[in-house]
Amino acid sequence: MAKVSMVVNGKPVSGEVEPRTLLVHFLRETLRLTGTHVGCDTSQCGACVVHVDGAAIKSCTTLAVSCEGAHVTTIEGLAQGDRLHPMQEAFRDNHGLQCGFCTPGMIMTAVDMVNRKGNRLDETTIRHELEGNICRCTGYHNIVKAVAAGAANMPAKAAAE
Repeated sequence: MAKVSMVVNGKPVSGEVEPRTLLVHFLRETLRLTGTHVGCDTSQCGACVVHVDGAAIKSCTTLAVSCEGAHVTTIEGLAQGDRLHPMQEAFRDNHGLQCGFCTPGMIMTAVDMVNRKGNRLDETTIRHELEGNICRCTGYHNIVKAVAAGAANMPAKAAAE
């Protein structure tokens, strides 16, 4: 067993893990933060996207021990109390979800996109940036619309982390 410590959603956490434990399993099983989903275990679907030290990563292929000392933000860490993050509001308001399974990863990817590219995103950029996220329910039209709306309501550099 290995000890791992990090800051998750602004709170210091630690735990004992097998060295091969993936970050997604540490978050879901040890910390009970179940908003981060396991969709493929191969880094293809994006349901597991979280932010580590301010950058989006796929937690299904990241070892928990590699995040020692890191600052991790999950979908549960975006809202401020009862107030949703602008990107979460945009997904709700623009019907950017159906079953909701991919939604946390889509939102985390979208927030990272705005942090890297600014809040004026065109459809081509949004679609390109979402290529690593798969939604099995929709044709992406409302997801793209939600990302554009969320981006417009976020500061150019959103300080969610």
